[in-house]
Amino acid sequence: MPDPTMEQIPLKHLSRKQRRVLGTLLEKAFTTPEQYPLTLKATTAGCNQKSNREPVTNYDEDAVQQTLEELREIGFVAVVHTESGRTERYRHYMRHRTSLNERQLAIMTELMLRGRQQLGELRTRAGRMVAIESLEDLRQELQALLDQGLVRANGSLERRGIEVDHNLYAPGENHEALSAYQEESSSSRPVADVERRDSTPRSPVAMPRSEGWETAVGSLAEQVTDLRQQLAELKDEVADLRRQLGA
Repeated sequence: MPDPTMEQIPLKHLSRKQRRVLGTLLEKAFTTPEQYPLTLKATTAGCNQKSNREPVTNYDEDAVQQTLEELREIGFVAVVHTESGRTERYRHYMRHRTSLNERQLAIMTELMLRGRQQLGELRTRAGRMVAIESLEDLRQELQALLDQGLVRANGSLERRGIEVDHNLYAPGENHEALSAYQEESSSSRPVADVERRDSTPRSPVAMPRSEGWETAVGSLAEQVTDLRQQLAELKDEVADLRRQLGA
């Protein structure tokens, strides 16, 4: 919840490094609260980790510290001194400085760390931080973010295959545009492809299609995609744990 005693700061344009550093602080606050706030070393390692990041970076501590100072000046990051006073740690202030709820923060975190995604992927990945029970719940939060100009999409959120991305790119920044959404239909396929499909021998027994059949198949396909993404995320987390245990 926003802190009424703290000034609200509009979330606008952020540089690549600012998005990666801020996204890392947000992610670790959600997923490893026992290790949060983060030291400079931990923040740098989080920025450069090979899992759950796109693209993978190789920032040094000086670059990360400079970026942390930039975010402090904006008001999104603060320094926390430990009881011993020997090590500075860093925390984000996004819960207090913005009006975003927990789900919206998780969605923005995931988009800042990995860029554009389809809805099934985004729900699975953001769901590591905050529970998002269904795609409809995700769409509701995304619509609120769209209304605020914080995300962009290449079509209606109700359509399958839609991609979304954050909208925090700095002016003049070279970033990949969202591909135009195209709904597949027989009229949009090449004639040769249509003829080839039509000439394929058909089964003598036609499978009945009840009303809503295509919707059911689409729902199953989305569930399979979600399960695959969850498996990939689990593999990434196991690899991270193994690296930490080895260290």
